[in-house]
Amino acid sequence: MTSPATFSLALANETATAHLMADLALLIGPGDVITLTGDLGAGKTAAARALIRYLAGDETLEVPSPSFTLAQGYELPAYPVLHVDLYRVNDPNELEEIGLVPLPDGVVALIEWPERAGNQLPEDRIDITLSHRPALGSNARAAEITGHGRAAAQVARLESLRQFLDLAGYMTAHRVRMPGDASTRSYARLVRDADDGGGTSILMNSPQRPDGAAIYGGKSYSAAVHLAENVKPFVAIANGLRANGISAPAIHHADLEAGFLITEDFGSTGFIDGTPPAPIAERYQAAADLLAKLHRETLPDTLPLVPQRDYPIPTFDVDAMLVEIGLMLEWYLPDRDVRLSEPLRAEFITMWRELLARPVLSRKTWMLRDYHSPNLIWLDDRQDIAKVGVIDFQDTVLGPPAYDMVSLAQDARIDIPDELEIALLTRYAKARRETDSSFDPPAFVESYAIMSAQRNTRLLGTFARLNRRDGKPHYLKHQPRIWTYLNRSLAHPALATLRAWYEAHVPPPKT
Repeated sequence: MTSPATFSLALANETATAHLMADLALLIGPGDVITLTGDLGAGKTAAARALIRYLAGDETLEVPSPSFTLAQGYELPAYPVLHVDLYRVNDPNELEEIGLVPLPDGVVALIEWPERAGNQLPEDRIDITLSHRPALGSNARAAEITGHGRAAAQVARLESLRQFLDLAGYMTAHRVRMPGDASTRSYARLVRDADDGGGTSILMNSPQRPDGAAIYGGKSYSAAVHLAENVKPFVAIANGLRANGISAPAIHHADLEAGFLITEDFGSTGFIDGTPPAPIAERYQAAADLLAKLHRETLPDTLPLVPQRDYPIPTFDVDAMLVEIGLMLEWYLPDRDVRLSEPLRAEFITMWRELLARPVLSRKTWMLRDYHSPNLIWLDDRQDIAKVGVIDFQDTVLGPPAYDMVSLAQDARIDIPDELEIALLTRYAKARRETDSSFDPPAFVESYAIMSAQRNTRLLGTFARLNRRDGKPHYLKHQPRIWTYLNRSLAHPALATLRAWYEAHVPPPKT
């Protein structure tokens, strides 16, 4: 059985309590249980209120004590939160009658007066015990935080995070929640007061974690397809991009082993606008210019990380690409009630292996991998391609230049009109030809079509997996768009055989 993890700290005021709860919010997710223990007036409701307001992104949100209602639910952007007060519960058996045993699935539960629950609470939980410390001030509290069972690792990480922020000089910075992505990473904007130097930075929490069991030739999915499993690739690639004139965030503070970074804040001016959101053509054009500039450079395949330690950029080889497209067989087709025979599965892999071995895919460059609107920030105060801020590149590999043009011109999150896609490809090809007479536009278009089919096949499977395995159904709304992009690429003559196979065996997504 896992030993509990415990640490204690002093909280000078309610602001310090809010900072603690914001830090905890970076490390929790649906299914986690946080109990708040202490005498009347010890600050349990204040701590719960701070966490709920942080997750809501609304410091004025009304969060009443649930003393009389017993439970109050909040549908927040990240996940639902259930705030419970058991003070009026006299018998633990009452919890089942009021629907709190078992706790609802898929929520974060904040429970005040947990001692009234007897042994009815989950073994895996975080307990925060609060007590008055009048010697430190009228609003001062002491907090003892203990992680039981699986939550012991979360509490140990919370202590490490607090130590990192303290050493970096950001302990008193105001925390503002930022949306996460499909990974295990989480982010907060750190806002310093003028007395502390002012300005904003980004806190990244990037825990070491492989993506799944070792079922791909003895490797996890993330290892098999060369996804970053820690923060070190982000640091190495960020430094490499900036050395090549690309706007990647500067790294202000780093704990490479724990997986914490404080980086430059590019703000939030994006590449899309309007309702429904549409691409801003000028910005997409600048993003295409950036790729043309990057792809004409001779780039190293190994980058310095720390003194006497380098980071070798992995190669996006055929085996990695096949594992990615295998997500269609594993997740998308079962979602569409398609069960392929073993001969058909083998035929699918054989077709793809032959297609991915084509000479047009042989040239390799830095492939940033998710070069699309959620990961691009417009920096209007900079010049030329430096206006394009790139914030997600830790999964960079050595791969075909066409892949990132697919990511950009077939943006998975918004509809890219045909005419803009063609304009971006034309602009890119013209820029490449102006500096490299050997650049072959037809060969690039063929590579683009293959990489589009590969990426969009993978995305159909990825979004199905995010829904089924990770409880993130909102990604399914992108599948019809991905299907449209996929069919654009399958129209290329080089993909005629694959197109016929898909028409026979792959149904469109649900709408």
